[in-house]
Amino acid sequence: MAAFIRLVRIVVAGVLVVCALLVIGFFLFAGTIERDSGVPQAAHGIVALTGGKDRIGEAVRLLANGQAKRLLITGVNPSTKARELQNMVPRGDEFFPCCVDLGHAAVDTSGNAAETRAWASKHGFNSLIVVTSAYHMPRTLIEFARAMPDVHLVPHPVVSRNFQIKNWWSHSGTVRLLIMEYVKYLGALTRFAGARVAARVGLSSSAHSSVNKN
Repeated sequence: MAAFIRLVRIVVAGVLVVCALLVIGFFLFAGTIERDSGVPQAAHGIVALTGGKDRIGEAVRLLANGQAKRLLITGVNPSTKARELQNMVPRGDEFFPCCVDLGHAAVDTSGNAAETRAWASKHGFNSLIVVTSAYHMPRTLIEFARAMPDVHLVPHPVVSRNFQIKNWWSHSGTVRLLIMEYVKYLGALTRFAGARVAARVGLSSSAHSSVNKN
């Protein structure tokens, strides 16, 4: 009986430690979310992940400012036409016909990474400005780094008007969103770590990617 009680205590202590680490990790994750994206360094291309008009508008603005040569909007609904997106953003009619490509295949972030990898390879781009929501950026960078180990990634997070980044802990909707994103982030981080271990033992190519923080 004494041995069983010790085992139970060890298990309970282990669970408590894991829970504490997850909570600490969550607060660290929330603290890494960019508040001010600033002006990113120039790159060969820009990739914007769908999920809000702000992302596409910001990506087109960077393109118009000469920060890159072309823009990929990845994860576009197959029924959405280029003209519909073009009409959503300032100067869309100027840049969509010449310099914007739409990717319709991706349905999640790992799919965005695969779609972007094919696009970057087609155009010979080895540096990309990545445009997505601030809370989504950490997971996006991991998925992109895993898919494109030789591409230099320049994050450019967008803070949506609906996302309460300041004092996020006092906004229940933001807290729920961050928790869901944190769980997905841990999954992406686990896959990335697995890919790196596999690379070290020669089972796959290196999963290292250069990520430049603004």
